[in-house]
Amino acid sequence: MSEEKQGVVAGFREFLMRGNVVELAVAVVVGAAFTKIVNAVVDGVIGPLVGAFGTQNLDSYTSCLKGPCGEVNGEQIGVLISWGSVLSAALTFLITAAVVYFLMILPMNRFKARMDAKKPQETPAATELELLAEIRDELVARRTAAAQDQVELDKTVSAQRSGSGES
Repeated sequence: MSEEKQGVVAGFREFLMRGNVVELAVAVVVGAAFTKIVNAVVDGVIGPLVGAFGTQNLDSYTSCLKGPCGEVNGEQIGVLISWGSVLSAALTFLITAAVVYFLMILPMNRFKARMDAKKPQETPAATELELLAEIRDELVARRTAAAQDQVELDKTVSAQRSGSGES
């Protein structure tokens, strides 16, 4: 039983020490911290700018689809569509995506491009298809050379036979 317990513990330790599990944990922690930054930019800058052109709270926008909408004796009547909350969620998503892209991703990509430009250029490794093409070409060249050698040999043998009188 002790060996089985050690095997399970060792397996669990191996699972935790795999690179992708550790990287995933780091990504979750960094993502949580990054979410706070994005939310602060959206709430502190983007939200007030959008509010300057209209209302910041779109949840109050609704439409009545069927019959008169309202409450009678604590019971909802009619079919009320709260399209403002859907619009608010969509706008929040688009604004958040724009903030992430323009303030984080775009500058990071430009920085990476500059860093990559400073690195010495490496010759790309040949692909499998390119290597196979090179091998094919080499085999064809050898076969052609061997055929030419055989023709030369045949001519030489022929010349020797004709010069010695053999037929």
